[in-house]
Amino acid sequence: MRKTVLIIGVACLVAACEEVEEAGWVSTTPESSFAEQPALTLFSTTENMITDVTVHTDRKLQKIEGFGGCFNELGWVTISSLNEADRDIVIRDLFSPAGMNFTFCRMPVGANDFARDWYSYNETDGDFEMKNFSIDNDRETLIPFIRAARKVNRSLRIWASPWSPPTWMKYGRHYACRAGGELNGLEGDPGASQEGTNMFIQKAEYFEAYALYFRKFIEAYRREGIKIEMVAPQNEFNSCQIFPSCTWTADGLSTFIGDYLGPQMKKTGVRVMLGTMERPNHLLVDTVMQRKSGTYITDIGFQWAGKDAIAKIHETYPDIRLMQSESECGNGKNSWEYCFYTWELMKHYFNHGISSYMYWNISLDADAADNRWKWPQNSLISVDMQNKTYRYNPEYYLMKHLSHFVKPGARRLATEGDDNVLAFVNPNRSIVLLTANATAKTKRMTVKAGKRMFAVTVAPQSINTFIL
Repeated sequence: MRKTVLIIGVACLVAACEEVEEAGWVSTTPESSFAEQPALTLFSTTENMITDVTVHTDRKLQKIEGFGGCFNELGWVTISSLNEADRDIVIRDLFSPAGMNFTFCRMPVGANDFARDWYSYNETDGDFEMKNFSIDNDRETLIPFIRAARKVNRSLRIWASPWSPPTWMKYGRHYACRAGGELNGLEGDPGASQEGTNMFIQKAEYFEAYALYFRKFIEAYRREGIKIEMVAPQNEFNSCQIFPSCTWTADGLSTFIGDYLGPQMKKTGVRVMLGTMERPNHLLVDTVMQRKSGTYITDIGFQWAGKDAIAKIHETYPDIRLMQSESECGNGKNSWEYCFYTWELMKHYFNHGISSYMYWNISLDADAADNRWKWPQNSLISVDMQNKTYRYNPEYYLMKHLSHFVKPGARRLATEGDDNVLAFVNPNRSIVLLTANATAKTKRMTVKAGKRMFAVTVAPQSINTFIL
């Protein structure tokens, strides 16, 4: 990088400082994506020097596990529609260290809302021994998607959760909670299909069969050469939806995890994550954590309104790993405005202790960015399936500004001053500082990190990463 001398708006600063080295700078705007900018000159500085941002290099916070997205069926349908050369480019850009560097991803157990249609691994009513368990559906979509990713990154980590159990394990005997807006509970059932109740049949033989279902899933994927390292018992266990979903009470989850799922997963060497939490009610977590079920929980996952419970959970359980398990999904327009909203969410999650961050839809059809249940959503990549072309959306670059530079094993660093930043120190001791400017005006910043400082003017509507 070539050197640029900066005029720093602090009295006598240049005269008092000794030039020591340079900082890298990568910036994205609506006109220019992930562009390397001229190197910034770093100066040594004194302890009491006033700057806009102070990065406390001696105050290391949570360890970063990694970044990723979800292996949805519709993601593979769109990516696999590209010609082989372009498909390989997209996969490398997502999973290689030279690209997005996704290292920790999510997948569904059976159908989710971005599956081609509803399915589970066993729809044979009363098959408690799981004799008819099969992952054949996944061999068409999810398994080739994961294999393509692992071809680029052999150490890719994966966790999984169901959106719905097999339909015969539910009181309403339907994959959804609501169909066309109507509740799917059977009249008189104790599991009437709404938040705060159990849609899953609360009987021992069903709990045992469902825990076996999880184990069969783990074992079947291992035979495909794919290791699942962690499972959650239910995606959004409070949400009654028109797509695959299943409400549970915290009591119901406690029983299932403590007496059935936890022991089965311990035998298979798979961790259990409590989640995914999509409500701002920390007491739901306390109920599970303070019973036998809590002895099996190693992680807690938060998404959507669950973000408003994370601060209390981090305070109450400071030693447990916290995850952002799904980014909010937008409206399918993939706008810059929503990209900057996602940046605000990122800051919130990291500032409250999360160790990993998951984007939701990796890829969708550019002409129909919706699912089987007609909910248009954002994605990192949009594919024109008819013309076999693709484009990277604004949130792709926002994620890349973080995941490309912040390596697994990094630690978040405490910052002071302007709160529109995130800072990390990598295992190789390089410091990464991320900031975004959502306004229509340029923004000037002076930044101090340890005994070094720099000044920079960032463009309007820009995402910026600095590497020291």
